[in-house]
Amino acid sequence: MITVTGSLAFDHIMDYPGRFADHIMPDKIHQINLSFLVNTLSKQKGGTAGNIAYNLALLKMPVGIVGAVGSDFSDYGKFLAGAGVDISKIHTTDDNLTSSCFIMTDKSDNQITAFYPGAMDYAQKLSLEEIQTDFVIVAPNNPMAMINFTKECQNKNTPFMMDPGMQLPALSSEDLKNMLKGAKILIGNDYEIAYLSEKLKAKSEKLLEQVDILITTLGEKGSKIQTKDQVIQIDPAKPKEVLDPTGAGDAYRAGFLTGFLKDFDLKTCGQMGAVTACYAIEKYGTTNHSFTVEEFCKRYKESFGEKLELESRI
Repeated sequence: MITVTGSLAFDHIMDYPGRFADHIMPDKIHQINLSFLVNTLSKQKGGTAGNIAYNLALLKMPVGIVGAVGSDFSDYGKFLAGAGVDISKIHTTDDNLTSSCFIMTDKSDNQITAFYPGAMDYAQKLSLEEIQTDFVIVAPNNPMAMINFTKECQNKNTPFMMDPGMQLPALSSEDLKNMLKGAKILIGNDYEIAYLSEKLKAKSEKLLEQVDILITTLGEKGSKIQTKDQVIQIDPAKPKEVLDPTGAGDAYRAGFLTGFLKDFDLKTCGQMGAVTACYAIEKYGTTNHSFTVEEFCKRYKESFGEKLELESRI
């Protein structure tokens, strides 16, 4: 069983037809006051935990979520359960609403995001102590909850993926140093890894003294997987069309981790992450795509010219 901790949220996704950079004056960044006229708005099911768990379920991995939601979560919960996600450890607070994320994407796939935590604040009261699990994902969530979940994994020697993401500014350097200790995998996009390195005054080689595997996702350029002994460049998979990049990173995490826990080599794991991300960007929203394992393996071969023996390992 994989346990995913992280946010559960409703995403309000907006598309801006221009480029943010065209309207940001470098000499005025100390007093930014901008408004962007968007041409689409859609409310979607999302949150880091929901996105990752949904994709793991599509890949037929046993997965459950530990998280906190509000009184408006019922339909989303039924959706996740229907996909095969164990939602029994999701706590509902009746006096608050589920978290909401407001995401604006420009034509170059740059994003500006605002996040309202809502019921997620309760997540710091949750625990993994009584949960039987083989692997934990510590994804962006209430910062104190992330700290607590990491400590529990370290104390129980439970392997975990550290994914600080959007909570990097909210976590202190000391907290981040402590959270990295013993992590099996550290993952982030190129901006997040650079930000983390700067915050800890540590280059990737130094980070790899704390974690076994460092993954840097690079958007349309693919991803990079580093260990103490090797650096593997992963090419992007081939999307049929690009509609919305929101959720692609979470999908990548699910694909990579599926391969990793099925004992595939790291290159194959990265390529599995790339294929899963493709499905996400081809649909508007983060969990509106679907695929069978057979379809996934066919797509993998189309993208990388290699056969993926995934069905035999399920």
